[in-house]
Amino acid sequence: MIRTIIIDDELHAREELEYLISETHKFEIVDRCENGIEALKSIHKHRPDIIFLDIQMPVISGIELVGMIDDDCTPRVVFVTAYDDYALKAIEENAFDYLLKPVDKKRLEKCVARLEKDLSQKQLPAYHIPKINRIPCHCGRRIKLIDPKEIEYAFTDVAGVHIVTREKELFTGVTLKTIEQKTDLFRCHKQYLINLMQIDEIILLENGAAEVISKSDKRIPISRRYLKPLKEKLLL
Repeated sequence: MIRTIIIDDELHAREELEYLISETHKFEIVDRCENGIEALKSIHKHRPDIIFLDIQMPVISGIELVGMIDDDCTPRVVFVTAYDDYALKAIEENAFDYLLKPVDKKRLEKCVARLEKDLSQKQLPAYHIPKINRIPCHCGRRIKLIDPKEIEYAFTDVAGVHIVTREKELFTGVTLKTIEQKTDLFRCHKQYLINLMQIDEIILLENGAAEVISKSDKRIPISRRYLKPLKEKLLL
């Protein structure tokens, strides 16, 4: 069975697509999500073979969501949209396929046949997604979208991934690995990334490590392993 997640902010659209793909008897639906924030967590948890993803959703679009998924668990992506121009954009973003709403049964069957053939090759898909320009962060009952340029540093601990700006500290479902790969934040420690433009000074320590002092006077560790690459990056 092909493990899949259906992602659409409209309940009727999710139910209709679930009925159609269930009719093929090819899929195990491991989750159904109504927004990109919920979907990102579910994708990293379930690691589906494919996701059926609405492009136009509130907060973050389907295309933005694809750019936030870890490369080592990227599923095949079938964009589902009611708009032809969005479908063309999906192709440009190297989606596996796209379906126009209302989904045609025969068109879905062609998609499934392609999918089965592709899955038999046992290779992870590679999408050429541009850098993330907004990181969704939890702020109480709201989702705040943070521009990476506003971030002083990011770090991970047992509680998850923290995004730290001059004013606040927030949680995000985007992994540190993905933030490193798809923003300009620089690795300075196994658990930390820093914004080079937010560095005020670097303090060298006796053990060969160092500390960064940010422009808002926050202290961020630099491990010995990453000190040399950081100095080279800063032309020091």
